[in-house]
Amino acid sequence: MERVSEMRDGNKAILVLEDGTSYTGRALGARGRVFGEVVFNTSMTGYQEILTDPSYRGEIVVMTYPLIGNYGINPEDVESAHPHARGFVVKQMCDEPSNWRAKDRLEQLLTDHGIIGIEGVDTRAITRRLREHGTMRGVIAVGDDLDEKALLQQAREAPDLSNQDLIEQVSAKEPYLFAEGNGGPKITVVDFGAKMNIMRSLAERGCRVTVVPARSSVTEVMQTEPDGVLLSNGPGDPKTATQSIEMVQSLVREAPVFGICLGHQILARALGAETFRMKYGHRGANHPVKDVRTGRVYITAQNHGFAVQEESWSDPDVVVSHRNVNDQTIEGLMHKALPVSSVQYHPEASPGPRDSGYLFDDFLDRLTTRA
Repeated sequence: MERVSEMRDGNKAILVLEDGTSYTGRALGARGRVFGEVVFNTSMTGYQEILTDPSYRGEIVVMTYPLIGNYGINPEDVESAHPHARGFVVKQMCDEPSNWRAKDRLEQLLTDHGIIGIEGVDTRAITRRLREHGTMRGVIAVGDDLDEKALLQQAREAPDLSNQDLIEQVSAKEPYLFAEGNGGPKITVVDFGAKMNIMRSLAERGCRVTVVPARSSVTEVMQTEPDGVLLSNGPGDPKTATQSIEMVQSLVREAPVFGICLGHQILARALGAETFRMKYGHRGANHPVKDVRTGRVYITAQNHGFAVQEESWSDPDVVVSHRNVNDQTIEGLMHKALPVSSVQYHPEASPGPRDSGYLFDDFLDRLTTRA
């Protein structure tokens, strides 16, 4: 690519995967080096929402779409106060964005928040590598005299995602009121790394929205006097959320519960199911999901590297409500006796299609019916 061939001193960057493969390109954003789990996202748009999604904590994100940054950055399309992705990998970064909402360039966002990136690499080759061999740890480093053997060693010694308490890094530290509400139900969101659009989606439906930290006890959750509780998305391995799993085991007997993404996995484990690490996960805005009760298929936004293990629970009242059309993994659960349900994907979208926004309405309708 032309811009890579014209690299200036200090602008060389390299991505090294733990299997020994490496990719050389041009540095983007901050300088230095960073390690993390390397994953790919197939979305054509939504790079700002992806970078600011707390679920990407600890991960280096490879964008499969070749041109990134063409509509710039704006203050509205954020999912948290700052980016959480550890690194960013693109084929080509747009230097001159064109959109009436744009306030800044993507590379400036990376620089301002210390995110190390690389462009000019074959993101298709990286993606195929991850699909064939599974998600790997990797290192991005910037500089002219880079020791690939040393970088490979760092990649192999990087902490595994399952050995990090990522939820604690992104969860709210104190409870707070997100929206006063407009006559709708009182919803408490347990923040495992919640995307802003989850709370926005509830507020738009007139809900009073209270957010509580991930480490809240069931007593602290119920002190907010919720009509319903939403378990949010978040980063990392659900197995590490032992305190939250125990809390949800009690919570399902106290209030209606709806889980999203990591919240779905934590709820599943609370109901007796097991979870497993997927080979390369689901990350993108084009994943087909079938509602097994109706036969209807929805195109969904997803971001997860773990899933619920098939038939790993013994409770006959726990049933599968949704499945991924591509690989048949579980995308939704519901309880036949308790007002409890969950989905693995993101009904709030951002980025992604809004096909599944009705799930918020269904959750709120159940609260009204129950009352």
